[in-house]
Amino acid sequence: MSLVSIFATAILPIVAVGAVGFALGRATDVRTDPLNTVVVYVLAPALVFHSLASTSLARSTLVEVAVAVTVYHLVMIVLAEGAGRLFGQRDPFLSALVLVAAFPNSGNYGIPVSNFAFGSTGRSTAVLFLSVQSVLIYTVGVYIASRGGGDSGLEGVKRVFQIPLVYAVVAALLARAVGVVPPAGSTAMETLKLVGDSSIPLMLLILGIQLSKTDVGSTLSEVGVVTVLKMAVAPVVGVGIALVVGFSDPSVGRTFVLECAMPAAVTPLILVGEFAEGDVAGVPVAEFVSTAVFVTTLVSVPTLTVTIALLESGVVL
Repeated sequence: MSLVSIFATAILPIVAVGAVGFALGRATDVRTDPLNTVVVYVLAPALVFHSLASTSLARSTLVEVAVAVTVYHLVMIVLAEGAGRLFGQRDPFLSALVLVAAFPNSGNYGIPVSNFAFGSTGRSTAVLFLSVQSVLIYTVGVYIASRGGGDSGLEGVKRVFQIPLVYAVVAALLARAVGVVPPAGSTAMETLKLVGDSSIPLMLLILGIQLSKTDVGSTLSEVGVVTVLKMAVAPVVGVGIALVVGFSDPSVGRTFVLECAMPAAVTPLILVGEFAEGDVAGVPVAEFVSTAVFVTTLVSVPTLTVTIALLESGVVL
């Protein structure tokens, strides 16, 4: 498949919906907080439960993905910390750099792209990636962010127990283990699918709206290092981990690498806003994170197109 075809089928739909959200954010004063609440507490848990309960992925594959995702984040945290210290950075900038470099946008960007690129297997893998990352970002991620603000962050870590995604994962795995998953095509599963599928376009709209509020010019010169880490180093790390893990399903391994190649997540913006204080280039550290999310998202359009082409051709995995 050509780069143009890949872009048209896997990337353009994502960009188009995100662009609508961007235009909406520019034209109106729409707030994303209520939309985020709906996604986090209703739509995303339904997506997670349906995807994991109905997936054809073997239990061993689920374990492989969970281990690979954990290792990936730990490796990226170490690399980003090392790069930041090498360039003489200190907190809170260092903590913000680590958060942005280590945590990809596996949810409102990664799930749709993986779905378009690798179908149901891609979506199930992306959902599992997001689920594991959610636990990591509200434990390890909160620690990193609070380090930048001088706080312990213990209260923030407790939030992992308030994330519906975690319970949706547990419920789905338990339902599979004891054999009580409703049959495919049943009213219960079709309802879950309907609710879960609606989260994908809404997450893209939210991403576009959030990006429309970013003051890019204020810290544009400061995001070079993190952009290289996120968009060039991270995919290579993902490939290395995938080769070491040796995924039994090639599509799962390719989706894992694709998720690693995603731009910076929005959640670090929330963490630094709550736990970190200080300036980067004379502006709040939160503005640095916003700019990094914006720039890496723009850069991801061509890089993800090329990444998908390499993965589909079998050159990488």
